[in-house]
Amino acid sequence: MKDTAATVMERCDLLSNITEDAEGICRPYGSQSMREVNNIVSGWMRAAEMSVRQDSIGNLVGRYGGNGEKTLVLGSHLDTVRNAGKYDGILGVLLAVACVEELHAKNRKLPFAVEVVGFADEEGLRFGTTYLGSSVYAGDFDPARLALADRNETTLLRAVRDFGGDPEALVGGGRSGEDLIGYCEVHIEQGPVLEAMDLPVGVVTGIQGQSRIQAGFTGVAGHAGTVPMNGRRDALCAAAEFVLEVERAARAEPPAVATVGEIRALPGASNVIPAETRLAVDLRHPDDVSRVRLRDGLRRRAEDIAKERSCDNSWQVRQETAAIPMDERMTAKLAQAVERAGYPAHRLPSGAGHDAAQLAALTAPAMLFVRCKDGISHNPAESVTKGDVGVALDVLGHFVELLAENEENGS
Repeated sequence: MKDTAATVMERCDLLSNITEDAEGICRPYGSQSMREVNNIVSGWMRAAEMSVRQDSIGNLVGRYGGNGEKTLVLGSHLDTVRNAGKYDGILGVLLAVACVEELHAKNRKLPFAVEVVGFADEEGLRFGTTYLGSSVYAGDFDPARLALADRNETTLLRAVRDFGGDPEALVGGGRSGEDLIGYCEVHIEQGPVLEAMDLPVGVVTGIQGQSRIQAGFTGVAGHAGTVPMNGRRDALCAAAEFVLEVERAARAEPPAVATVGEIRALPGASNVIPAETRLAVDLRHPDDVSRVRLRDGLRRRAEDIAKERSCDNSWQVRQETAAIPMDERMTAKLAQAVERAGYPAHRLPSGAGHDAAQLAALTAPAMLFVRCKDGISHNPAESVTKGDVGVALDVLGHFVELLAENEENGS
């Protein structure tokens, strides 16, 4: 177990060097770095006797065994945010690969196949839509997304083609769920709970709902030295007021969280009044009714701010994801696996979104969290220990064996 955990850590280190940005890890959908990572991980899959393919969006899919008609899916994502850490998503994929490697080394013949998936885009860095890869895999892709454009005005349709995918096959091209036992994703916690409890792993109970919005304000550009303050239609001032409104609204209704993580001001010169601003809003809440109410309230405030500042306002909901509970039966098996590994099965919710939320449209999901130092994620300081990775690998192995026992006993 220790040697395998060390290998997983070394592989995470290796993949962290494959990036679009020399200043930090950045691996958006369809990039050359994503292509290279898929090639490397596919090599590890093949070495474990998996058959390997890329689907119509570019998800990397490895399949092992197949004694019987059923399939268990393991995985996570291989893309990253900008200036990312080494483990978010990637650890889950590499632990799944390592689990299969151990099964292969033991010549363990399971009563079902294991399918390991490295999803091509979970973070939504390039197009502002999370779960892009898993939505296609789960057969839940929204074709309206194909018209979305990145910062360079490249559409998703074009990006899929450039990545070797097939835009025409995205709708209705998902995997059938008829043979699936379920899906299990291992992921770093991205929070401080497990560390505070001195636990290496925890069992996830559910994933909160999420809205991703592209908002904008349009005013009039002008000379910074000649246009009087009372005559300005400054789009950046409107945006600044709205950013603070987003923060105020979320603080007023815990446990809501809301973030404006990206803002662009055009034309982008120090001596020109900004004529246009674009903002990315991320709103999350464990209760969907509350989230939708907050979302609609923010839209009204954006319209009011624009009117008060003589600007125009745009509002595009790029993605809506409902709050998703994990499957009770699969979660119980995962908790049993944690206890078999010698640890208490602490249960906790996920504040972050994960591909498991999208896979719930296809099959029964479960998630295992791994402790991360100081709860830090989406940051180069993201850190896990080899010991905790070993525990997670042990738990995943027990989980697969528990499901195999069920199938072999016909229960």
